Amino acid sequence: MGRYVIRRLLQMIPVFFGATLLIFLMVNVMGDPIAGLCGQIQCDPATTAQLRAQYGLDQPLWQQYATYMGNVFQGDFGTAFNGQPVTELMAAAFPVTIRLTLVAICFEIVIGISLGVLTGLWRGRPIDTGVLLLTLVVISVPTFVTGLLLQLLLGVEWGIIKPAVSPGAPLDELIVPGLVLASVSLAYVTRLTRTSIAENARSDYVRTARAKGLPRHRVVTRHLLRNSLIPVVTFIGADVGALMGGAIVTERIFNIHGVGYQLYQGIVRQNTQTVVGFVTVLVLVFLLINLLVDLLYAVLDPRIRYA
Repeated sequence: MGRYVIRRLLQMIPVFFGATLLIFLMVNVMGDPIAGLCGQIQCDPATTAQLRAQYGLDQPLWQQYATYMGNVFQGDFGTAFNGQPVTELMAAAFPVTIRLTLVAICFEIVIGISLGVLTGLWRGRPIDTGVLLLTLVVISVPTFVTGLLLQLLLGVEWGIIKPAVSPGAPLDELIVPGLVLASVSLAYVTRLTRTSIAENARSDYVRTARAKGLPRHRVVTRHLLRNSLIPVVTFIGADVGALMGGAIVTERIFNIHGVGYQLYQGIVRQNTQTVVGFVTVLVLVFLLINLLVDLLYAVLDPRIRYA
């Protein structure tokens, strides 16, 4: 196990550098950030030259990337165009998005897996057909439509929730935004769990467990569910990074000042330091979560061993 972890960590190094280099190049071709900083009025040549030198934009692109990565390893993610360090923006945004992501993941695990197990065990029955139709509708409706509809009904018409989340983003106000963020992924988790449960229910080890006279709940929880959750865990693990980086729409609808909000502001204002800094951290999060998911395989299936 230890050698496997070390090998995976070594494999993450070129992936990290390759992903950050790609993001750095993509962000730097979005446009001239100095032009966006000056607004509608064009900066004079002297001011433009001064700003480019101040932010290191007068250097070759490879040198900019090398300087940026050197600063990152020292804990310096640069400075936004408003003079605020990017690390301060991260300290304010990431806790909010992490809470929102945890709420969304809880919905996926509790509701998605529960419905998937229920429909997988009762495949072909009316409840199975109804859940499949419901998940298909959820997948078909865009997230911004679901978010705006729930905001209008629950927040404006019925007054059950606040239409906009408070600046502190307390956990109770993140329940509906978390449900909106998790809606599409929840539907996929339900369908994936259903398919996996239905396939493994016909396996030899399940029939053997039933032939031994084991109680139904033990057959489901100790034998059927553990093996069936492997593809589901893979999907949820990959979805954590996607939820954190893809919460732009949800955070914009409910006015949540998290990672998605900061990325949106950075893209609109062409603030390359902010965008690259946040995406760099998201790349690290995605790599570490994928490593954790791989290690969980051995917990779910004792037959899996890492050399």
